[in-house]
Amino acid sequence: MLSKLRSISTRFSLLLLLPIATLSTGVVLPNAIAASQTAPASSGPQNPQAMQLKANVTEANAKTGVVVARGNVQINYPARKIQATAAQAVYFSKEGRIVLSGDVYILQEGNSLRGETVTYLVNEGRFVALPEQNRQVEAIYLVPETANAAPAPAPVPVNPAPVKPAKMPFPTAPKATPVTPATKPSPNS
Repeated sequence: MLSKLRSISTRFSLLLLLPIATLSTGVVLPNAIAASQTAPASSGPQNPQAMQLKANVTEANAKTGVVVARGNVQINYPARKIQATAAQAVYFSKEGRIVLSGDVYILQEGNSLRGETVTYLVNEGRFVALPEQNRQVEAIYLVPETANAAPAPAPVPVNPAPVKPAKMPFPTAPKATPVTPATKPSPNS
């Protein structure tokens, strides 16, 4: 009886460790943390709204809803066309916030952001980046050309030639012709 109880206890312990082993190789982070623990690690996100997180070590706390990933962190979020790498990521699922730290690089639709610490507010779709001490955040944004934009003004020459006014004759009033009273022919003529 005691050996049977130990066997059940060992199986139960292995079942509890299985989600942690799955998390250490890769996690798909949907809105609920419980779903992330049961997602297969190697299949990638099945749900287009899911965010995939890969790291060397990942720990998840179902009570707090916090996932901590360390070492070679890679994030892929197809719904928002985001790819990111960092040394560490902390996902606060209840707050909808991800804090990436350690040589963070984010790419979204050709735009990129690089900094030491970047917080991504998932619900707002907003990034807040901080640099390493005595450094700057680097951001590259693609500015699309708009079809309705007004054409660019013609360039102004650096040394324009002086403009000579055109000679135009001034109109003159017609010469006045003397007015003579009309004469009636006389009856005697």
